[in-house]
Amino acid sequence: MTSQSASGELDGRSAWPDLPLQAWQDTYATLHLWTQIVGKVRLVLTPWVNHSWHVVLYLTASGLTTSPIPYRGRTFQIDFDFIEHRLMIRTSDGAARQIPLRPCTVADFYREVFAALRALDIEVAIRKKPNEVAHPIPFDEDREHAAYDAEHARRCWRVLAQADRVFKAFRARYIGKCSPVHFFWGSFDLAVTRFSGRRAPEHPGGVPNLPDWVVREAYSHEVSSCGFWPGNDAVPFPAFYAYAYPEPKGFPDARVRPESAFYSRELKEFILPYAEARQADTPDRLLLEFLQSTYDAAADLGHWDRPSLERTGPGKEPTFPAA
Repeated sequence: MTSQSASGELDGRSAWPDLPLQAWQDTYATLHLWTQIVGKVRLVLTPWVNHSWHVVLYLTASGLTTSPIPYRGRTFQIDFDFIEHRLMIRTSDGAARQIPLRPCTVADFYREVFAALRALDIEVAIRKKPNEVAHPIPFDEDREHAAYDAEHARRCWRVLAQADRVFKAFRARYIGKCSPVHFFWGSFDLAVTRFSGRRAPEHPGGVPNLPDWVVREAYSHEVSSCGFWPGNDAVPFPAFYAYAYPEPKGFPDARVRPESAFYSRELKEFILPYAEARQADTPDRLLLEFLQSTYDAAADLGHWDRPSLERTGPGKEPTFPAA
């Protein structure tokens, strides 16, 4: 049973589960592609929003959701449920279909999702090539990725849910332009991004299997961004990250908190290993230190107009409700 401290914070060791990358890499790879299939359905049917904010998924009390998607006078929603381990598709006229989440190929998952949509009188076609992966296989041909470890999928959602909660508290400190806290299925990360309000130099692009124009529009203005992802080849463990675009002079050498955070010159990001946060006495506060100190470095070195962008007075410091 999850416990809470006297301050109301959830105890880190129970609320923030262990998620070693090596233990669930195959499930992670498969789930990444499943979320892309669902996310692309939203992409096709949702009006374009700046910085691709229309394509994202959001955290729920049991998983991830597209939120309502418009379709010919109706709406529908697709939800990953990592408690019951099912994909739910519900429409505004009361119809529903569900697909069990279990070991199956990406090709089979793709087929089942679109069969369920057709059964609900929803006709939609997506681009079948995955984005932001090094060696993409079209979804309907991918029989290589087929793993689903329910326990680790659930743990990943729990970590994302905890990060979502703290990121929202951090976001509330900012009154300038700021993204929602949202999940990008292309890179499989939860992120929140603050903007200075000034235009940025054109981004060079070069993200694998993502059009350069999409990346350039996403980084059209100066940002300080942070997030969480389960790890990759460059950082083979789950981690929180923070970066600035354009990166101001001196940013890699900035002193950030906690001391266990470090700058990756390969990724051009500050990294806080997830293990450091989950093992802390107060994970919320440790993570907020990381988020705030990396933003401070980006904003100060980038000469942002901080007084006009940041909240002062009531609401400046986040609070976490007691039990």
